[in-house]
Amino acid sequence: MNPAIHITAPSSKSLSHRALICAALATGESLLEGVLDSQDLTRTAECLRLLGATIEPREDKLFVHGIGAATRPEASEPVSMNVGESGTTCRLMAAVVTAIPGIYRIFGEGRMHDRPVSHLTDALTRQGVRVTFEEKDGYPPLVMSSPGLSGGEVTINLEQSSQYLSGLLLAAPLATAATTIRLIGKSVASWPYVALTLDTMARFGVPVILERRILDDWQPCVHAEAANLPPTDIRLIVHPAPYRAGAMRVEGDWSNASYFLAAGAVGVAPVRISGLNPSSAQGDRFMLEILARMGARIEWTDDAVTVFPSALHGVHVDMNACPDIVPTVAAMAAFATGETVISGAAHLTLKECDRIQGPVTELSKAGVNIEARPDGMVIRGNGGLLPREVDMLTHGDHRMAMSFAILELGGIGVHLDNPSCVAKSFPGFWDVWAKVRLGNGFGAAHEA
Repeated sequence: MNPAIHITAPSSKSLSHRALICAALATGESLLEGVLDSQDLTRTAECLRLLGATIEPREDKLFVHGIGAATRPEASEPVSMNVGESGTTCRLMAAVVTAIPGIYRIFGEGRMHDRPVSHLTDALTRQGVRVTFEEKDGYPPLVMSSPGLSGGEVTINLEQSSQYLSGLLLAAPLATAATTIRLIGKSVASWPYVALTLDTMARFGVPVILERRILDDWQPCVHAEAANLPPTDIRLIVHPAPYRAGAMRVEGDWSNASYFLAAGAVGVAPVRISGLNPSSAQGDRFMLEILARMGARIEWTDDAVTVFPSALHGVHVDMNACPDIVPTVAAMAAFATGETVISGAAHLTLKECDRIQGPVTELSKAGVNIEARPDGMVIRGNGGLLPREVDMLTHGDHRMAMSFAILELGGIGVHLDNPSCVAKSFPGFWDVWAKVRLGNGFGAAHEA
């Protein structure tokens, strides 16, 4: 067996967004360490600066002087916020800004104007926010005029995204009265991301009460208990409270580590990744369980996890809670023997691209036997791939680009139309992936 490839996990994108927002809303100066440097985080930082926060990089740290209880002076023109292609920035900031009286215009680039926000804006409208859609009803660009949030009871549908709830939660402490958030709809997409929001808010001094319905009564519960409940049996209560400045180090990102964890299983060299929290609230920690269920050998030593080359077999896996790693699992399943069924991920069609049809179309070019389903896909693996050269489209989606790199370990010469799209979440991906290529015995140069 080849020597292990050593990699440090990049910082969590999801936690970086939340830490920046909480620090920017706090009174005083906060110290953030390990905030991810990526296009999406740059968009969030720019939006927060427009609200009056000061964000100063010093070496690998960020010093954030928050706006506290400050209010923006009245203006006749909206504050214009370009969220780029960051769905997280769009949905979190669209809620947060309404807690600060003013007029705001939220717009984006790429596919952002095809990504819905109506479930969020419906909830904000019930709190007194006036919303105008400039092009299509329910989609950016939009203009919001807010007198500030009133609190009270509000309902939110999370079938498309849990980011709607995270945005409401982050804004709620600034409301004039307590906010009770009731969930509606048939399901909740990506519920673990709510835990990241709750944990980060608590770090900055704002607790959230989470309750579950038991008969006709409501009882406190923890996030894990709520994970499998019907949405209508969950509610969250946030009392007005100031965010308090503090210090936070952002943990490693399980989403962006997934490509290297997969590489350890399907390549010829083990991959050892440090910087990941084994008890993290990140939903994409499920990647290790998927690997284990597929037969991968996994070992934890100290603060690092190692995945060893293994004979994989197909599995059936519900990925409602971890949609970002679906492209990773789809590519990895091509190396397994037997059928892998991915389900519970219908909301993938609303991502940077259609992450059901996109992987199916592109992986098919590499000889993968893969079929789309309404809520996921089926991959029928035969233990490997036949070497070939393939031109593949990223559809401008960072997670598509990074997941397709895994095919190189099966002898596929992958030529991407837009390899630089990884800068959205992981600008240094190709430099780190070069270690995987070298450790598996072939050149480090990446061919676009």
